Amino acid sequence: MRLEVSCEDRLGLTRELLDRLVEHNIDLRGIEIDTTGIIYLNFPELEFRDFQHLMPEIRRIPGVHDVKTIPYLPSEREHHEIRALLKALPDLVFSLDSRGRITQVNQSALTTLNLPLAEVKGQPLGSLLKGFAFTRWLESADIKPQTCKLSLGGEEYLADLMPLFVAEEKGRQALAGAVVVLKSARRVGLHFSALHAIEVGGFEHLQAESPKMKQVLAQASKLAMQDAPLLIVGETGTGKELLARACHGASLRSSHPFMALNCAAMPDNVAESELFGYAPGAFGNNTEGKRGVLELASGGTLMLDEIGDMSPHLQTKFLRVLQDGVFRRVGDEQEVKVNVRFICTTQKQLLDLVAEGRFREDLYYRLNVLSLGLPPLRERKADIMALAQQFVARFASELQRPKPRFTRNMAEYLTAYRWPGNVRQLRNCLYRAMTLLEGDEIGPEQIDLPVAQEAMPLIDEWFEGDLDEAVKRFESRLLARLYPAFPSTRQLAKRLGVSHTAIANKLREYGIGKK
Repeated sequence: MRLEVSCEDRLGLTRELLDRLVEHNIDLRGIEIDTTGIIYLNFPELEFRDFQHLMPEIRRIPGVHDVKTIPYLPSEREHHEIRALLKALPDLVFSLDSRGRITQVNQSALTTLNLPLAEVKGQPLGSLLKGFAFTRWLESADIKPQTCKLSLGGEEYLADLMPLFVAEEKGRQALAGAVVVLKSARRVGLHFSALHAIEVGGFEHLQAESPKMKQVLAQASKLAMQDAPLLIVGETGTGKELLARACHGASLRSSHPFMALNCAAMPDNVAESELFGYAPGAFGNNTEGKRGVLELASGGTLMLDEIGDMSPHLQTKFLRVLQDGVFRRVGDEQEVKVNVRFICTTQKQLLDLVAEGRFREDLYYRLNVLSLGLPPLRERKADIMALAQQFVARFASELQRPKPRFTRNMAEYLTAYRWPGNVRQLRNCLYRAMTLLEGDEIGPEQIDLPVAQEAMPLIDEWFEGDLDEAVKRFESRLLARLYPAFPSTRQLAKRLGVSHTAIANKLREYGIGKK
């Protein structure tokens, strides 16, 4: 039988409660005291008559508010929850004492060891699991968590070793033991594959808090289901390839390959052989041919990155693939027919290239059947902090460290910057900050943001109007340029050697920092 006694925090109350049990000859099995003013009692079942007498007596004790029966004590519930969790875990879990001997083990570990619990408890883990000096690790002066690769029963595992400490007086800690968790390398690989499949799946992982980005994803979800060519236009670093992969993942072709070829990254002859492949003997004495990405992507999607940099020669050959779905490998006379959905990306204005004669007009209109425009990061400021949180969480996992928090002024700092490199630049800045971070907070001082040097305006522009207007124009541009690097009135005022009140008034006057 278990009782929950709600009471005041009064000296001697627990002793009076125990005296009532002694008077009724009740053998106490356990007692737990909660700092919130609750005492839990555990004793054998009582006859109903004895129980009827005991409850009123406890309630009459001064300071007792209420008493009721409960099915289990808090420690019992915690114990059963931990046992149920360990039983359900597919990972192998061992609990060790301070000398490296096994004190607890879950069912998955017993099944893998093919041993009963009685034979495992008390054994040094090093006698069952080779490849790591558990005892030496626990005896070291500075015990830190470890991650290593171990082998058990012919299977490889990724082992996480975590020391357990108990707090003592004066802030000291005593080693109580350790927990060792073995994750199957095969299961880790399956989890990584599943995570990768999600990442290249639909649009769920793309951040869209801003109206512009929400509109783009709404359009993309409709265009993804079509087979017509899709043209994605956007500045460098906006995530054009990520959107292309999402469109493939949300299409009926998602179970087939997604291939990508950068039209600007290789010479013309190499790009042609990579795109179309080549026949045996096409390049001297090579005996085997090679399939190009067009054939490898058959049934799926082919992304041509920076299509605006494709050479005129390749444009002509590629136009026929778009028209008829057939091509010839380099050095081959036989035609190959493919079924591919084309997604092309560019940061250039193709119509301008058409006007300059650098891009075929008929190819442009063949490609520009369906189109999406990715907005730059400076036009989707509502997405910046969501992206930052996502990147920091991912980097914390990769670096095996707790996820740090952002300082209060971080949001204002990041959203004030123009991000010429867009999402890629944001990601790289945060990765650098996470790599060098020593504390548990990321603030503006950890972010290295270059301030773009704008060209000086023409002299006539500076002196339009009178001197007062020219000074204000210069002042506005100076503050707009410095504000991203000093995104608070006090920081900027200190940099310019004036009061923060004067700077606050100037920022308000020129509308800087408030979007």
